Amino acid sequence: MSMMSIRMATQRDRAAIRHVEEHAFGQSTEAGLVDALVNSADVVLELVAEEDGAVVGHILFSRLYVEKDGARTPAVALAPLAVEPSFHGTGIGGALVREAHLRLKTAGETLSVVLGDPEYYGRFGYTHARAAGFASDYQCDALQALAWGDAPESGELAYAGPFRTQLAA
Repeated sequence: MSMMSIRMATQRDRAAIRHVEEHAFGQSTEAGLVDALVNSADVVLELVAEEDGAVVGHILFSRLYVEKDGARTPAVALAPLAVEPSFHGTGIGGALVREAHLRLKTAGETLSVVLGDPEYYGRFGYTHARAAGFASDYQCDALQALAWGDAPESGELAYAGPFRTQLAA
């Protein structure tokens, strides 16, 4: 019987992470975003899920700021979350999100923002209602937030530079 494990991503995982991202999304955009975030040192937390020694899942949280009245409050952006398609439906994505949330809360993070399927991310406490007060180029029903403490409820979301350069390309 195989066992899935979750651990911090390392430099040795870069090719495997790219492989999972490209397979999960069917394109290289998200893999390019991951590379750019890692190279720009904007990563707050990056985890991989392994099954039988192979990387089959990946999650990355980058630094995000909420800007309001001249103040910048740090937060995190969940993007991307990817699971190798042959492992969809096995709980790996959920396990990555839950483990990441535990680590982020322990590290003192208070706010996480995601642009994704409301039904999926709603399982982890993300809601559009919590993100509705934020100004963002990504503002829509799929923009959701989750707060673990005293976090801003409004302001402008300032994503790491690679979101502008990689996703605009």
